[in-house]
Amino acid sequence: MNHAVVEAMTQCGETADSLAAQTGVDPKTAARWANPGRIPQTRHRAQVAAILGREVTELWPDILKRREPVWLRAWIDWEREAVALRWFELAWVPGLLQTEAYARATLAGEPLSTEEVDHFVKARIGRQAILHRDQPPLLIAVMDEAVLWRSAGGDRGLMRDQCTHLVQCAQLPSVQIYVVPTSAGMYSGLGGPFIVAELDGGARVAHVDSQAQAQIIDQSPEIATLDRRWERIRGEALSRGQSLDLLREAAASWT
Repeated sequence: MNHAVVEAMTQCGETADSLAAQTGVDPKTAARWANPGRIPQTRHRAQVAAILGREVTELWPDILKRREPVWLRAWIDWEREAVALRWFELAWVPGLLQTEAYARATLAGEPLSTEEVDHFVKARIGRQAILHRDQPPLLIAVMDEAVLWRSAGGDRGLMRDQCTHLVQCAQLPSVQIYVVPTSAGMYSGLGGPFIVAELDGGARVAHVDSQAQAQIIDQSPEIATLDRRWERIRGEALSRGQSLDLLREAAASWT
């Protein structure tokens, strides 16, 4: 438990239900704020801290240790609270399923110092903890087959380890991985990658990537458009069993 939050709630006579009522969130979400590593979304932190009469960093000191880029933090907060994530990737392995070596390879050629690369890689790998908590979100990941055959600087061992890791992740109870085969030809996913997060109570928010800064979307009409695109992409993907076989084939091919 986050003892600082529990103690502050007790002293103020607040409960998860009362905090939920005052901040406009689901009581289950408010209850999780007292769990280790569970930090309220940016828009709620100041509210909760004010209600409890504490500083934000006193209640959630891990905020000071955050490694992810500032522009990405709002999405990470949504990701941490999600009960389900629907993730499509066209060119990379989804970040929550990357090995450390693969994550580092994705940053090759960027104008970053060695220290900055270490910083960002640790942040990305740290996000994967949500898949191993007691109640992990359901992660449904769809990726283009070309991702499996694209080498990282010619490092076959790196790709073998990454594909083997995908095989292992695909067998986690909360993870489903699908692959859109090359034989699908042109399909809706060629428009680019995106993630849709579903939260307690049914609210949803999306993350749409690009060559510039990613965009966070919470407008229903735009998310509905992504929903339709998701269904078309999933319709082109192999079954879970066929996708797992292809992941194993890819891992073997990189030996």
